[in-house]
Amino acid sequence: MTASSKDPAPEDPPRAEAADPAEAVEPAAPPADGSPARIAADLRAALGPLVRRLRQFRPDGELTLSQTSALVRLDREGPATGSELAAGEGVRPQSMAAILAVLHERGLVVRESDPADGRRIVMSLSAAGREGLRGARREKSRRLTRAITEELTPEEQATLAAALPLLERITRRV
Repeated sequence: MTASSKDPAPEDPPRAEAADPAEAVEPAAPPADGSPARIAADLRAALGPLVRRLRQFRPDGELTLSQTSALVRLDREGPATGSELAAGEGVRPQSMAAILAVLHERGLVVRESDPADGRRIVMSLSAAGREGLRGARREKSRRLTRAITEELTPEEQATLAAALPLLERITRRV
């Protein structure tokens, strides 16, 4: 055994308390009900599965999460090179090239020469890509609407609606 294999794993040493309660990986004891740390933990526990379920829903032939993410970025930020998209998505340029090849083959993105530098290829969303995103968003909205309608009382729906501006504010802060 080498000396490095005998060293304790990074998580073995005791950890110092985080200055910010939200940065703590797991609190030693659950915070008191109503505390910001408890609300943050409960919110993450409630919203995490919701977001994952909405992301995981894909009808047959639907795009992967990586492909959809690239389309959303093009829709939101406009035309970009493969390198720019890779950097924005946090993937290797080779991985983005494979993603873009599939999207181009399906007619969801178009390749054009950069008007400022003809050597560069810029990708942009095609009309079919834009419509595909709209359709996916409509389906996710439909599923979420159905769950809200079937699961929540009118009073609970009003409470949820009242919480939305608060969620938007903390989302901008995170």
